[in-house]
Amino acid sequence: MKKLPEVNESFEELYKMLIGPIKSKLMLTGIELKVFNHLSEPRSAKGVAEAIGTHPENTRLFLDGLAACDLLEKKDGLYHNTPVTQAFLVEGSPTYLGQFFIISNQWLDSMLDDLPRRVKEGSPPESKDMSSGGEISDEMQAQVSAAFANAERGGSAQQAAEIVSALQEFSSMRKMLDLGGGPGLNGIAIVAAHPTMKGVIFDRPPLDKAAEDFIKEYEMEDRVEFMSGSYMTDSIGEGYDLIWASGTLSYAKFQIDSVMKKIFDAINPGGVFICIDYGLTHERTKPEIHLLSWLGTMLSSQGMMAEMFDQGEIADSMLRVGFKSVRSRTLDTDWGPMDFDIGRKA
Repeated sequence: MKKLPEVNESFEELYKMLIGPIKSKLMLTGIELKVFNHLSEPRSAKGVAEAIGTHPENTRLFLDGLAACDLLEKKDGLYHNTPVTQAFLVEGSPTYLGQFFIISNQWLDSMLDDLPRRVKEGSPPESKDMSSGGEISDEMQAQVSAAFANAERGGSAQQAAEIVSALQEFSSMRKMLDLGGGPGLNGIAIVAAHPTMKGVIFDRPPLDKAAEDFIKEYEMEDRVEFMSGSYMTDSIGEGYDLIWASGTLSYAKFQIDSVMKKIFDAINPGGVFICIDYGLTHERTKPEIHLLSWLGTMLSSQGMMAEMFDQGEIADSMLRVGFKSVRSRTLDTDWGPMDFDIGRKA
């Protein structure tokens, strides 16, 4: 008589993977239908349906799905936002991330279209060079930057200011550079934490409008300016007591020492360079959040994988170009664990 196979493993985690896309679709649909805008206070499914003009019974089922994903709380038949959805998914909030998540989802989806073919055949040769950041158009870059600004306001800008203001050199700093700063909220927050320091936001020309708008919004016109260019080929200025680079040096993977030397030369004696970037571990398979977020881009470029740094590569480059000391640790961020390297110039 044939026996059933002996099984010592569970396929629970495999099945959970199938549920992942459903969760993201529920969240994105909630953003599209503006559900979270109406749930700052407890409300019935019927009340939500009336507010957004949807089918009452299917709205109830949909809200139950959001509650199952911990995007809503349900009590006594009434639904309301959780603290995280209230902070990030209600339109009008300075930390609203709905548009950012929509753009990010479109980008991630497009990168993974026709995955079996990409794995079998690779990508066209013309898509391999990602070093200039040209994988998305200038228009899309500007849109992403504007949406990304709220992600910075949602925590990373405050974290940047806390990190820098804790430095022993902070009180004597006069000028800082936010390298590849995009919309500039990190640099603005760092400058705002200091009574007199001035700052420069450096990034590609399509990002100037977003950065300049935020400089005006936070009334920093007399202390912060935007400088456009490519840090790979253009001057980044000089005379800085601090250079901050967050999530930007990946594009310089193949020229890291020359870019790092440019950074070193732009810093005053006694100055500080702080870099927060991806650092792959476990034979370039972890952290999961970074590898999976970039997987579509890497598959479509056939070169991006090599451009993501191994943990410690940026610190090694700092030492090679002349920083007198480098300290490294892992920093917990909203984007996952990041390599945090701080170099000091003699």
